[in-house]
Amino acid sequence: MDVDHPERDQQWNRRERGETELERLDRNWASLLQELRVVQTGVQLLTGFLLTLPFQTRFDVMSQPIRVVYLVTVGCSVAATVFLIAPVGMHRLLFRRHRLSVLVAAAHRCAYGGLLLLGLALTGVTVIIFDAVAGVAAGVIAGACALALFAVSWLLVPLLLRTRQV
Repeated sequence: MDVDHPERDQQWNRRERGETELERLDRNWASLLQELRVVQTGVQLLTGFLLTLPFQTRFDVMSQPIRVVYLVTVGCSVAATVFLIAPVGMHRLLFRRHRLSVLVAAAHRCAYGGLLLLGLALTGVTVIIFDAVAGVAAGVIAGACALALFAVSWLLVPLLLRTRQV
């Protein structure tokens, strides 16, 4: 099955699952919602945590470079929150408009964008925490490790699995 060619995926689903196009879209939408439920709570908690940091007493001792990392991290976290919740708003606006194909495609892209931004936000949080606890070098090393971990587990492995023959 080649997921880069949706027409082949549709043919496969029709042949192997006996699904109509509408049944496939319903299943894809339900699957996507389950995935979003997993990450929405986490990204919202992360964003809430980040938004409280400037009001903590030790925030003033953060170096200027770490403040920049903090602001970029907040930006990524807020944007991830927006992208990962956007499918709900889309659904409300497209409800009963018979636009399930458009909704699934747009929500799929939002999920991709949201997950990439979440990975960057978690990398930034790792840098901030390790810097505060163990120093600049530890923050940089931990951030690089976190970024590598996200890149491998969220991008490289899935991309390799996509091209692998079954």
